Amino acid sequence: MHPYDRLRVEDLVRQDSIKWTMHGPDVLAAWIAEMDFPTAAPIAAALHAAVDRGYTGYPPLDAATGLPAATADRLAASGLVVPADRIRLLPDILKGMELAIRLYSAPGSPVVVPTPAYPPFFEVTRLAGREIVEVPMHRTDTGWSYDLAGLDAALGAGAGTLILCNPHNPLGQVFGAAELAAVAEVVAAHRARVVADEVHAPLVYPGATHVPYGTVSAAAAGHSVTLVSASKGWNLPGLKCAQVVLTSEADAARWDTLPFLATHGASAPGIVANLAAYTAGAEWLADTVAYLDGNRRLLGDLLAEHLPAVSYVAPAGTYLSWLDCRGLGVADPAGFFLSEARVAVNDGGTFGAAGEGWIRLNFATSREILTRVVTAMGAAVAAR
Repeated sequence: MHPYDRLRVEDLVRQDSIKWTMHGPDVLAAWIAEMDFPTAAPIAAALHAAVDRGYTGYPPLDAATGLPAATADRLAASGLVVPADRIRLLPDILKGMELAIRLYSAPGSPVVVPTPAYPPFFEVTRLAGREIVEVPMHRTDTGWSYDLAGLDAALGAGAGTLILCNPHNPLGQVFGAAELAAVAEVVAAHRARVVADEVHAPLVYPGATHVPYGTVSAAAAGHSVTLVSASKGWNLPGLKCAQVVLTSEADAARWDTLPFLATHGASAPGIVANLAAYTAGAEWLADTVAYLDGNRRLLGDLLAEHLPAVSYVAPAGTYLSWLDCRGLGVADPAGFFLSEARVAVNDGGTFGAAGEGWIRLNFATSREILTRVVTAMGAAVAAR
């Protein structure tokens, strides 16, 4: 038996994370993007050692932590070669996104958000004082693609920034080099900018390969900043640490004009955990991705059996599934499943207008719990 198969709902509730406490102990949680799996042993050991030696104060300057160098090594393995001195620490991905929008695009210029999109992308755009331009993704036979004409029109109308998420949340799409290069050509034609959220890059399944946006062309490297973290791949979202990768030397110089308090906030435990993940977490990650691969296949089988009216394309990356519930005849699928099945999923409408009638379901749990989730959803639909 795999250790993840031993997960029990009552133990998850006792962890006190928002995922399992938000809706009450009788609700099966399949919503917020965190995994139910225990912390990798090397990361737990590093955190315990840090506390034991009293490392609970302010962390040293970025380079002295060793994390920029470890990040550079990990990125180089994926083809993105960036000197460690062009990698800076941040408290989280969204702070990096806000700063990049403000710093690298014309004041007041709108931001293009391909939809469906992770809901905080809308919030961070508003926080930066910018208008949001939604450009829906195209549905294909095998997944999703960017609407290049839509992006061209939005950037041509004055938008200055494109938020690019790869692997994509919530679609689970892992975009190839050719498609990313085509996006880069559109962006370059309008002298716009890209903020690339690649936080889910460690979570890619067999048959797909993560291609960093900054590698597809010299233009892409010059007009983008990339945001990464161990937070999703190794399940560390509460430890507050991310990295901004500055593929342009000019962008690095400009980033360093930011006030200290604008970027300050990566926590000492977060730095320790990210460093341990990048340097000693490969075995745990490989085992976890293999387990998740089984879960995404199981989810397809469960949906076919219990919710055949729900459309599902197995994600190529992430542990998130994007489910088309428009065939159920339910106005608010997420609300219906919460009240009638006691299952918490994310409302697709919060991911933009393109998400109305859809839900996002997190399958990063045990196979028993995943089976309970879909079985309860199916029973609720059958009882209508």
